[in-house]
Amino acid sequence: MNEISNDLPLPEGIRTRMIDNGNGLSMHVLEAGFDAPERPCIVLLHGFPEIAYSWRKIMKPLADAGFHVIAPDQRGYGRTIGASLFDADLGEFNFPNLVRDVLGLVSALGYRRVASVVGHDFGSPVAAWCALIRPDVFASVVMMSAPFAGPPAFAFNTARDEARLARVETAASVMAEAVAGLASLDPPRKHYQWYYSSAQANDDMCHAPQGIAAFLRAYYYVKSADWPGNHPHPLESITPDQLAMLPTYYVMHADATMPQTVAEHMRNAGQITACAWLSDRDLNIYASEYARTGFQGGLNWYRCGTDPRYAAELRTWSGCTINVPSCFIAGASDWGYYQRPGDFEAMRVLACTNFRATHLIEGAGHWVQQEQPSTVVSRILRFLRQDAPAI
Repeated sequence: MNEISNDLPLPEGIRTRMIDNGNGLSMHVLEAGFDAPERPCIVLLHGFPEIAYSWRKIMKPLADAGFHVIAPDQRGYGRTIGASLFDADLGEFNFPNLVRDVLGLVSALGYRRVASVVGHDFGSPVAAWCALIRPDVFASVVMMSAPFAGPPAFAFNTARDEARLARVETAASVMAEAVAGLASLDPPRKHYQWYYSSAQANDDMCHAPQGIAAFLRAYYYVKSADWPGNHPHPLESITPDQLAMLPTYYVMHADATMPQTVAEHMRNAGQITACAWLSDRDLNIYASEYARTGFQGGLNWYRCGTDPRYAAELRTWSGCTINVPSCFIAGASDWGYYQRPGDFEAMRVLACTNFRATHLIEGAGHWVQQEQPSTVVSRILRFLRQDAPAI
């Protein structure tokens, strides 16, 4: 592995340092608002394929509002050291251990309580699990782009003699059945999360024919509000036919890699220059980090998530809810909050007992905090000031 440079083109007021989280990692952390003691803390958790740098646009504004803002490269990502990448014990990428990563980080920074944990994409369920498992530490939670439907449930009432009373279909089993059925469609399809869990995904992306930078440019573009094909709407059910209505970056053609999938939608230079929210300089930060580390650290999260063995551990919290104040933020052009039918509604009605607001932000797709940072900051601050109306 190449030597890590300490230089990032960070906005003024943001610094970078390494912190031992006590859970096997030396975490690379970006910080803003570190120059004033006793500030309340906000933790920002990125998703895939991103790094802590994805929060660069909102950290200083949140710090200017009076917070100590910390954004780590999560386990397996960026400049954080200590995670297994290849031949990993996938258990270290399961949500309870990811919560321990965050808990150890804030403890190392001297916090017994955090004002809010904010997660985007795959960071969203990590933030949700932080709030569910340790509400004494994480006083509120903001979930972004990926809804949290609650812990997987134990089969209920199975001791009764009547089979109709004992029959339970969990959301995970229904989803797995629908994903398996994608291969029978014409043309055959596959789900991106299962593709990301496959052995070849890392090599496909590391050796993208167009190069890593061009691949990432296309990937970020097609999931943003800039791509004209993003018009999200609820799916009627979890079936292969309904899942196939999702864009191909979610439900791919069976014979395509992700670099091939996104390249189909990146046809001219004008589309590249129109992507004003992601400069070439910023794109090159992502490209250089992933060229150095590969994608496998982040892909291990998907491998863990699609392996039913690791859901068994999460059933420890079967029936538990998030009881601290919560809200949800997403881009209005983001398919992410509809990709698993029922999750968006379950988050608001079942998984969160103190759900305050949903904010769907116009002019943003999946990368909402990068596409519309000022609006995201205003919604987070409104939520933290408890001004948002209850839903």
